[in-house]
Order: sequence, then C-alpha cells, then structure tokens
Amino acid sequence: MTEKLYERDSLRRDCSARVRECVPQGKVYGIVLDQTVLFPEGGGQLSDQGTLVLPDGVAVPVSHVSEKDGIIFHRTTVPIVPDTHVRVVLDWDMRLDHMQQHCGEHLLSYAFWKLFGLHNVGFHMGNHTVAIDLDGEVDPAQAAQAEALANSQVWANLPVRIDYVPHTQAADMVMRKRNENLKGMLRIVSIQDSDVCTCCGTHPPFTGMVGLIKLFKLTKHKVGTRVDFLCGRWALEDICRKVDYISTAGQLLSAKDKDVCDGILRLKTDITALHEQLRRKTEALQDIEMQSLVAAPLYDSQGRQVIAAIEDDYDSDSARSLLQKLAVLPHTVIAILYHMDQRVNYIFALGENTAGDCFQYIRKANDVFGGKGGGKRGLCQGSAAFCPDWQEKAQQVIAYITTRT
Repeated sequence: MTEKLYERDSLRRDCSARVRECVPQGKVYGIVLDQTVLFPEGGGQLSDQGTLVLPDGVAVPVSHVSEKDGIIFHRTTVPIVPDTHVRVVLDWDMRLDHMQQHCGEHLLSYAFWKLFGLHNVGFHMGNHTVAIDLDGEVDPAQAAQAEALANSQVWANLPVRIDYVPHTQAADMVMRKRNENLKGMLRIVSIQDSDVCTCCGTHPPFTGMVGLIKLFKLTKHKVGTRVDFLCGRWALEDICRKVDYISTAGQLLSAKDKDVCDGILRLKTDITALHEQLRRKTEALQDIEMQSLVAAPLYDSQGRQVIAAIEDDYDSDSARSLLQKLAVLPHTVIAILYHMDQRVNYIFALGENTAGDCFQYIRKANDVFGGKGGGKRGLCQGSAAFCPDWQEKAQQVIAYITTRT
C-alpha cells in the first residue's frame, strides 16, 4: 500500500519516498512508492504529473499516475531500482488546474441540485475540457442562476473540509450525492453551507482558490443536459481567447465589440443575397451554355449524342445544376469535367431512355487522371488531384467515349 499524502494535504508539493517496486508495463515502468503526493487518476479527476528526483539529482518525469488495488503506480520511461530513496515533486500548476475544475464541479453540481433538484449523473474532465451531465433539462436562464450561485460561493471563500466517516454514520448525513454501495470508512468532502458528498479527489482548502466558474454550452444529452464549463485559469484563458476573437472580428467588420453579432448577421444576409444573385446568373449562363452544347453535339459509335462540358473554375453546385438540365435529354451520354480548387472532378451520366454503362467511362477517367471514383450504371463520378494539362486529359476521356463501340 502507498500512503496517500495528498488526501490529507492537497497543498503539499513534495515529499521523500522509498521505491518499493519497479514494475515493467510494456515500454514504460510503474514505480511503486511507500508514500506520494501525486494523485492517481480517478473519480473523474485527471492524474497528477511530476518528477522523481534520484539521489544523484537526476529528475525522472512521471507522466501519469494510476491506482489498482490500493497500489499506486508512477509511470516513467526509465526503471528505478527498488529501495532507492527519491524526492517526489508535484507539478503544482497542473494540480491547481485540476483542483479548480473539480471543486468548481462540486459547487456547480450543488447549485443545480439546490435550485432545481437536478442531479449530476456524470463528470468529464479532459485537457481544458470539463462537463457534467444532469438528469433533466436546463434552459439558459436556469444555467445563469446556477452559475451565479456557484460563483457567489467561490467568492465567499468557504472552507472545504475532508472527513473520514464510517458508512453507517454517513447514512444519516444530508448529502447531494451518495453511493449506497460504498462500505467501510468513507471520505467525505464538505463545503461549508454548500456541497457535501463522497469524493476521492483533491480539493483546495478554500473555495476562493477556484477563482471563477464559467458555463459555456448546454446540449441535450440522453434524457438530460450536458453542461460544458471551465474554472479558474482554464476559464480565464478561454475567456481571453474569445475576447481576442471578438476584438478581431470587430476590427474586420469595422464595428464595436458589442455590435459584432449584428455585423455578422448583416454580413450573413448580404452573402445569402449574393449567393442567390450568383445562382440566378449561373442559371442564365448555363442555359446559354446548354444551347451551345446541344447545338453541336458529338456522337458515339452507337449513334447516341455525347454532350461534353469541360469547365474551368467550376463548383459542385454548378456542376449538379448543369447535370440536371442535361439529364432530361433522351439518348444522350453526358460528361462533365471541371476544375475546382486543387481537384479535377468528373461526372458521367445517361439521359432519359439511354442505354449504356457509365462504369466504363469512370474507369477510363480514373486511369487517365490517376483518380478515384465510382457509382452506378446510369451515373458515376470521381475526382483526382489537379494537373496543369487536365483539359488535354479531359479531351482524351471524351475521345474514348465517342469512339468506344
């Protein structure tokens, strides 16, 4: 067993320890110590990181800490001989980040429970991502209320207490969340005038160290709501980034920060109008283009007319629109080849009442362009990387269509 110094003193940053075991774990090693200040991942909280300083001063990084059957493994990339005495040094900034998120989660969960009777049924902490799952729906007004209550308890700098209580005694305590399956001595985290629940994680001694709790997103999750939020330094950094985004957007829109949303809405409206105008003009140009294509068709060896369009700087919407116009023609083979961005795209289709097989055309195009594509007998499409001579290659494909028997 490893003595868990972090359970009693979450502010302790280092300790001396003796290596009990060095367990190979694939390409890494699990170092077992007689005591540690490094918290192993669990209870929704991420693992601490740190270093094991050897007697000669060499610092061995600990990238992850895990616990199994009461034994705590410190992951390193180098082995350490058992009975070696080391100094365990905590990455304090990371520990503080994790404590801020975890304690903030307790306060926020309590707020939703106290105000709306909602229960936290899931806690997720990743790298700069934190979320709780609630067992009911939450609207933005309720979220704002819960956020305000949680932050008021942060700023009240309430004491956070850790107690070890027999499960028989804990059964009489008023707790936001309890696990009836836990037996024996339970670790209870109590925040004055706020949250009380069983928890194995590290917490600051006072809520003021959380600094700030900020909600960012509500999404429907199963029968309830997932609440994405951040606390402390993570929240501040995220807010600073978003302030920079808003400021940059304001400069691009020549608008004050408070008017950015209105400016984006106007820009979106203008873009929609321009797209519609472009669509109408493209339709008109395609009508003219179609007349030109139909006026001078090619024919294949079976007498079917071949309508071939080779377009530069086309887009997929225009290609689909042209295809729809041409597809109504009877006894017609349609070939549309166009360049968009850094791709050459090609579409082959059969008009109404047209016998044939587009697979042979797509195979030829794939071979000529070195591309990929497929489809069905009446419609095939594919694409390839852009090449400067793509139009000459397109003519090779058209020649193949018109001469194939």
